[in-house]
Amino acid sequence: MLLKKVASGLAIALIATATVFAGDVELEGVQCVVASKPADASKSADYKDGKVYFCCNGCAGKFAKNNEKFANSANRQLVATKQYEQKACPISGKDLNPETATEVSGVKVTFCCNGCKGKVEKAEGDAKVKLVFGEKAFAKAFAKAEEKTE
Repeated sequence: MLLKKVASGLAIALIATATVFAGDVELEGVQCVVASKPADASKSADYKDGKVYFCCNGCAGKFAKNNEKFANSANRQLVATKQYEQKACPISGKDLNPETATEVSGVKVTFCCNGCKGKVEKAEGDAKVKLVFGEKAFAKAFAKAEEKTE
């Protein structure tokens, strides 16, 4: 009986440790959600079953006051940090065509067709980010990445 309890405890500890390591996020090249500065792992906030990262506490405070204002950037960062992954076209919601892969604001994105890809490529700056990572597009095309336990 004691052996079973010890084995169960070890199994739970192993799963918890694997989950912690799976939750580690690579921030190399990732920008703050609020400012165009490198994100810092020690400055974060929970967002959509993930974490978003900031360059400083000031930016974290701005995000906390009005995260809707920064939603496009936060959604983009969730994908850039591989906490969320693309499942469908952000424009149509249809299946992805690997031949349409391109980069939007430093993140690889794929579309269903060249028509959707062209619509995004014609957009400028923030409009391009909104088309792909805006709330409606994000809900349609991206999902929480499955945690990998090893």
